[in-house]
Amino acid sequence: MSLPRLSSLSQLAALADRLPVADTQAAEAARARQNSLTKPPGSLGRLEQIAEFMASWRGTARPEIWKAQALVFAGNHGICAQRVNPYPQEVTAQMVANFRTGGAAINQLCAVNGADLSVIALELERPTRDFTEAPAMDELDCLDALWQGAAAVDASADILILGEMGIGNSTVAAALAAACFGGPVAEWVGPGTGSDKAGLARKVEVIERGLKRHGAALGDAGAILAALGGREQAAICGAVLAARAERIPVILDGFICTAAAAVLHAADKRLLDHCLVGHVSAEPGHRKLLAAIHKRPVLEFEMRLGEGSGAALALGIVRSALACHNGMATFGEAGVSEG
Repeated sequence: MSLPRLSSLSQLAALADRLPVADTQAAEAARARQNSLTKPPGSLGRLEQIAEFMASWRGTARPEIWKAQALVFAGNHGICAQRVNPYPQEVTAQMVANFRTGGAAINQLCAVNGADLSVIALELERPTRDFTEAPAMDELDCLDALWQGAAAVDASADILILGEMGIGNSTVAAALAAACFGGPVAEWVGPGTGSDKAGLARKVEVIERGLKRHGAALGDAGAILAALGGREQAAICGAVLAARAERIPVILDGFICTAAAAVLHAADKRLLDHCLVGHVSAEPGHRKLLAAIHKRPVLEFEMRLGEGSGAALALGIVRSALACHNGMATFGEAGVSEG
């Protein structure tokens, strides 16, 4: 099915009742196959769970990955006016150019793990507004970015990897997480691209001011996204929703990518049922965020690069899970006696 067109951000939550759900019959058939393979039941641990997860969303007992799509969305942020990042915003465009010429980590990880990478720059010349002074985006701007993310999803993909790039977006991510799930702002804030102690304190103070200014948005996921988010965060939400409409499983990247998608969880927790989290970031807020959305990461490699790098690395684990699931012999096929 195609993603229903939204005319308002207030319609996000209603999508949970309109989008496809997991195929429990396919998952059960995949579990039965796992239990017939030449190994003790459960001995492949989470590889078995991942195979069942893939079966439930692809609607077949023996899912395969013929096409893996990776999308990296890039945006610039008005909150950088508050000196929350040690790097200038020009770095966003420079890194987009690096992605497009194949020079970044995500290029290498996509190549080795078999994913087709696209980089979508979202009006880098027009940063969002400073959320301490005004909503970062108005509703139409936010919806436009969301739909750009949705339109980038290839309906023929078997799995989708999501990542981001944007100077200042670790501040945006912490603000979104704090707005959606509460708690002390300092528990959500991390160094990002290298903030020192003074920089961390500045980020905390800036986010606290933003939350105070936009207190009326709290409790409304769409309003939070527009008030505090960036175009790349909105695009990630759109891509997650479009993938759900096509029954495409998603691998989220680290803290920033997960915080963007977590807005959908705040709207209705069912909206992330088709998502895996590729890794737990070294950013300190990520563990807290994963606990809030009840997700267990595939990997823990102390990475905090962004770009979709942890998600691309996790794709190799998903491919390995399906290789075992589809390629191993059953006890009957191998002529091995069952215990």
